[in-house]
Amino acid sequence: MTSQTGQAVLGAEQWRALAQQLRIDSIRSSGAAGSGHPTSSMSAADLMAVLMAKHLRYDFDAPENPANDHLIFSKGHASPLLYSMYRAAGAISDEELLSFRQFGSRFEGHPTPEIPWVDVATGSLGQGLPIGVGVALAGKRLEDASYRTWVLCGDSEMAEGSMWEAFEHAAHYNLSNLVAILDMNRLGQTRETMHGHKGEVYEGMARSFGWNAVQIDGHDVEQIDAALSATEESEGPTFIIAKTMKGRGVSFLEDLDGLHGKPVQPDQEDAAIEELGGRADITVEIEKPDPSSTHAPKGGVTSELSLPAYDVGDSVATRKAYGEALAALGSARKDVVALDGEVSNSTHSEEFAKAHPERYFEMYIAEQQMVAAAVGMQVRGYVPFASSFAAFLSRAYDFIRMAAISRADIRLSGSHAGVSIGEDGPSQMALEDIAMMRSVHGSTVLHPCDANQTAKLVAAMADTSGISYMRTLRPGTPVVYSADEEFPIGGSKTLRSSDDDAVTIVAAGITVREALEAAETLRNEGISARVIDAYSIKPIDAEGLRNAARATNGRVVAVEDHWPEGGLGEAVLSALAGNGNLRFEHLAVDKMPGSGKSEELLDFAGISAKHIAEAVRKMV
Repeated sequence: MTSQTGQAVLGAEQWRALAQQLRIDSIRSSGAAGSGHPTSSMSAADLMAVLMAKHLRYDFDAPENPANDHLIFSKGHASPLLYSMYRAAGAISDEELLSFRQFGSRFEGHPTPEIPWVDVATGSLGQGLPIGVGVALAGKRLEDASYRTWVLCGDSEMAEGSMWEAFEHAAHYNLSNLVAILDMNRLGQTRETMHGHKGEVYEGMARSFGWNAVQIDGHDVEQIDAALSATEESEGPTFIIAKTMKGRGVSFLEDLDGLHGKPVQPDQEDAAIEELGGRADITVEIEKPDPSSTHAPKGGVTSELSLPAYDVGDSVATRKAYGEALAALGSARKDVVALDGEVSNSTHSEEFAKAHPERYFEMYIAEQQMVAAAVGMQVRGYVPFASSFAAFLSRAYDFIRMAAISRADIRLSGSHAGVSIGEDGPSQMALEDIAMMRSVHGSTVLHPCDANQTAKLVAAMADTSGISYMRTLRPGTPVVYSADEEFPIGGSKTLRSSDDDAVTIVAAGITVREALEAAETLRNEGISARVIDAYSIKPIDAEGLRNAARATNGRVVAVEDHWPEGGLGEAVLSALAGNGNLRFEHLAVDKMPGSGKSEELLDFAGISAKHIAEAVRKMV
């Protein structure tokens, strides 16, 4: 660590000086913005000063260096502290620091990967540690790497269940390369946290989950250094419980309630800075990782992809085809990994687990941790596929939307969608998943109707950026496409058409089968219906749909195994907006289903072939 004059500065005295600078810069940046969380940053300043000055291994000139440590601010609202660290590391200028929260600045209110040294977006509490588990898991199990994952946690977020999913999984996978540092400053947004300064409560819980745990004074730099040093010899994950004070170092801020998320008032800023010792310009020379420790992620195309092929006319569940295609993809690409929420014999990701056990990760019934681990693994350059029942992915929705903010590339598969699953009943029937996934920024939503289509789309997902989602089915469906058919994302397939078509039927997944049966019934009655398989729901084939609507005089029937809100029907309607000649009928599940056979439930919901045919008759 050096001063701006170039003099070497080492040891506890200078760690304390650096911490004061971090506090001052947190006050200055949030003051310039007129908003932010300086007091939440000030409590953790000593912790981060010691970490960056002695223990962090990071090359700020090469953030893509695979040997770099990973630092995740799970308490993302302490971003003034993180950005102040960047200035102290010489990575940004003072002018950049003071652009905090300004329009157009990459230094937003909470960190995002717009900043090259930030792996993932944080700010929704309870996510940084679970993602850190994924980053550490990649290093431990896939790379045998020397990098370490450091996560700064807030005590308010310890009430989130996702944090304890992370604790359990980190211990289960013995992640000795993961260190969680708890900034136990006692005060939340509106009141004292559940456990206040009772560090023994957090220590007891952490130890019960199988973690090494130690309590320290979070403002004693020698204690901080000792705790961080001890983690180098840890045989499992470590939890450092640091007792701190919010607003540390300023008498009119320290340990006072009601100041969360409030900058220091302009007329008090000079006094606060003076009380902290006045401005300094210490620069820290962050130690770079050992050049011999460049453990790059293991990946890339290693052999030609040979997808499974299915015979036209056979009945195969798309969930089964998903699993078999994923296993084949894993054989061709060593960067593909699979995660599952302990339903792999239903999602069929067990096919991948059998073929590539070293790249399969069981997340048990912890969907938030499953998605978070996928996000963490893609940080390291892997291509993760995470699978569960589609209905259960709703538990992880906050992680999915935050993954989009992280610019993460992850692939999700949700099986057992819609009433077609049958006897399990509505608790297992995803009827809102398409709406959920369509609303995610930049997402891709796919709903194949047969096995060959599923296999091709699984392969396409591997090279699709952003959040991609495949909806698969429990029952077998007839194979209608040959194995050499191609299915570009954003496309659709016209399964029946003629010059005499009176109406267009748009379907996806299970309703493609029903639409084809309805079209055959109508043909026998002298009514010709065009059938479009809209397997890509987002992006949808808007041009193809508009052409079909024009060819059938604006008559369109959309049918889906989903609630009416936000699914295929509304996607089709959006694509056809502006068509003044449109006559549109939407068939969807509009009443609460129960248990029964698949065919009974499709009929009950009004989306079976019989109901499709009736809708067409009324329209023409």
